[in-house]
Amino acid sequence: MSTPTTDRRAPAVGAGPSAPTDGARRPPATHAWRGRRERLTAGAFMAPSVVLVALFLLAPFVWTVHRSFFSDTRTTPFSWFDNYALFASDPALSRSVQNTLMWVVGTVVLPFVLGLAIACMTDAGRFSRLARLCVVLPYALSGSAVAVVWNFMLTADGAVNQVLTGLNLDSLAHGWLLTWPGNTVVMILANAWQATGVAVILFLVGLQSIPPETLEAGALDGAGSWQRFRHIVLPQLRPVSIIVIGMSLVNGLKSFDLIWVLTQGGPGRATETLAVSMYNETFLELRPGAGAAIAVVLTVIVLAASWLYLRRQLDVKGV
Repeated sequence: MSTPTTDRRAPAVGAGPSAPTDGARRPPATHAWRGRRERLTAGAFMAPSVVLVALFLLAPFVWTVHRSFFSDTRTTPFSWFDNYALFASDPALSRSVQNTLMWVVGTVVLPFVLGLAIACMTDAGRFSRLARLCVVLPYALSGSAVAVVWNFMLTADGAVNQVLTGLNLDSLAHGWLLTWPGNTVVMILANAWQATGVAVILFLVGLQSIPPETLEAGALDGAGSWQRFRHIVLPQLRPVSIIVIGMSLVNGLKSFDLIWVLTQGGPGRATETLAVSMYNETFLELRPGAGAAIAVVLTVIVLAASWLYLRRQLDVKGV
């Protein structure tokens, strides 16, 4: 009786590849088409945003840069850098640059220091919610409303001078908005009164996100209150600090409404910042070329200051 044998013949040499199975990898052409389709889909979703940004931000900026190289006279329309030379020849613009620098320093330092101090003091306390409400409430007001409140206090017969007179301190009473640089300083204080609220909110969020174990470990190692704050709390508040200082920096450079309502840049354009000077030159002095040059310089300052600060704080490599 014969035993059945199994046919174990080897495949022929040079035979073509076997047919693909269900789990075989798809051809490269299919993957390339899928990648192109995904990129096209992502581009279709991004297109409306790109168009809006180009239409309402980039196009006006390009036109402003173009307009800044033209004078406001019909005899010599193309003036090269004459509008930018006004920063060196016009005393009002020189004073505007000084005021802008003062605003930047004041609107960055005061909200940061006050916001951090108030957040630390009201983070845990019996009346912390009420105190936070009183500090944050001015942030809900518009700049014009804040200016109206401070105008009531800072005029020659305002609340501040009346209180000083009632305390027999008549020598300290004077026109707070009439002399430079005191008028700029009091307006910076008014802005800090409003801007401190958002700093308090952000710092409170940062404080509540700090793990309590780190503070307990510092206390067990013998670190005092100031040492724990300096070496444990502050480093963990760095991301929040970046946001607070960045927002304050931009807001200080573009301050307009509070200054305009309080002094309209006066007396004699003494309290103008670059934002106010841009409006004054363009719409009141009817010199759109000079106003465009101020707008370009202000934009460059904002972008450069923001980029340098963020690059330093975030340790961006290769920028």
